[in-house]
Amino acid sequence: MIDWTTIDTVLLDMDGTLLDLHFDSHFWLEHLPRRYCELHRLDSALQADLKARIISESGTLNWYSLDYWSRELKLDVVALKREVQHLIGYRHEAEDFLAWLRDQPQRVVLATNADRHGIELKFGLTGMGDYFDAVVSSADLGHAKEEQAFWHRLNEIEPFEPARTLFIDDNPQVLESARTYGIAHLLGVRQPDSKREARDFEHVHGLDGFAVLTAGGGLHLEHEERKES
Repeated sequence: MIDWTTIDTVLLDMDGTLLDLHFDSHFWLEHLPRRYCELHRLDSALQADLKARIISESGTLNWYSLDYWSRELKLDVVALKREVQHLIGYRHEAEDFLAWLRDQPQRVVLATNADRHGIELKFGLTGMGDYFDAVVSSADLGHAKEEQAFWHRLNEIEPFEPARTLFIDDNPQVLESARTYGIAHLLGVRQPDSKREARDFEHVHGLDGFAVLTAGGGLHLEHEERKES
């Protein structure tokens, strides 16, 4: 299990880690392409083109920016998200974990690629904002979490000691970036989308549920010695 006495800071992702990624998967790959064609009176066959265009921005700030997609598609993307907001919900055991963390001495920070519009929508529906000591969006820092610059800027505005930090995320590229930066304790959510199969991670421990972190359930994180290149 985690030795919480060795951790001062907990950095948490939002979508796919605390919240079920099914909402975002459905919105970006199904709902938005369909509504784009409907509202602009385009052939439905063009949905595939829009999906490809969205995916091509993966890992960049544009990918995560609702303002960017609203401008590019000439649509109110936030309003379209509200059409399917009933799909927004916590992942299994996530809210219980947040409630447990609130009573612990560690500083708890949301470190998300979601922009402020997305954060506001999801906080309003879940009440999640009450659980964090700070909330940082990659849009605030000018760099996505996939980039090393994100971690340097985060440490400037929200100081943390990488060797005494736990970071939980579902994105392999983001976790690898955090690992490169030197964060010692990393966990990868194996099933971020409840409608899709679980997967494994190459360099970090996989996490199925949060209860194992709070109940002495047998998850032990050992700091990996990193080879110098």
